[in-house]
Amino acid sequence: MQLQLLHRSRYRFSRPLTDAIQLLRLTPLSCVTQTVLDWRIDVDCNARLREARDGYGNVVHTLYINEPVTEFAITATGKVITEDRAGVVEGLPGELPPDVFLRSTSLTEPDDALRQLAREFLQQSQPPLDLLHALNVTLKEQLTFDVEATGAYTPAAQSYAERRGVCQDFAHIFIAVARLMGVPARYVSGHLFRRDGCSEQQAGHAWAEAWVPTLGWVAFDPTHGICSDDAYVRVAHGLDYSDTAPIAGARRGGGDEVMAVEVVVRETTLRSQRPITSQDQRGPF
Repeated sequence: MQLQLLHRSRYRFSRPLTDAIQLLRLTPLSCVTQTVLDWRIDVDCNARLREARDGYGNVVHTLYINEPVTEFAITATGKVITEDRAGVVEGLPGELPPDVFLRSTSLTEPDDALRQLAREFLQQSQPPLDLLHALNVTLKEQLTFDVEATGAYTPAAQSYAERRGVCQDFAHIFIAVARLMGVPARYVSGHLFRRDGCSEQQAGHAWAEAWVPTLGWVAFDPTHGICSDDAYVRVAHGLDYSDTAPIAGARRGGGDEVMAVEVVVRETTLRSQRPITSQDQRGPF
């Protein structure tokens, strides 16, 4: 399907912001499951953007603001054609060896409860793909989606102990257990087209990808208990959320900050368009 996406973050400050540096992970890449038709990033103040790739191959833009402002907005928008490949992800540039994603992090560090969950699955003596499907469905059944239960940097062990969280927490738990089973797993940030007609959302989406030797990387979404299909647009991946945060950085001045995020994902009519180029991705700055 062809999807039109918009991700806008608005910032307001109680005092003028003197300068800021932000790292933006807002730009998707084309691969077998998706083709980026066009994409741009706009900032509604005097700013500069510099494009690069991080160590995982994600597109990153560094945003520089060097003049006093009391508010500004960062808007990423574009069109992507997606394809249902039953979760199999191929064709990403700059791929690292799968074993890199066996390493635990502070957000995926397991505790005794997660180790016990991993042992229960390993005792089933099933092929890795079947175990991952079972884990995906089990987490969907055991966990309750609750936007008030956790924060951006809540560890997987804590959210699993409370059996509550959001898509980010579900993905971290899946990743932690998969790695305990000896399966490389990574965190993915992106967007989800909701087939219930709700195009306006409060945030993006998150899921996990696990390495299956016979298939390569396969995307699992424990929030919904399914593998990704053509409703998913992947933007960035890493060991955990901290490697894929859409916007992160530092500032001087500004006083108190208020941020509002707007996400819109709509299906549009397919047309013949050229794929995106690196020049298109640079945006207007």
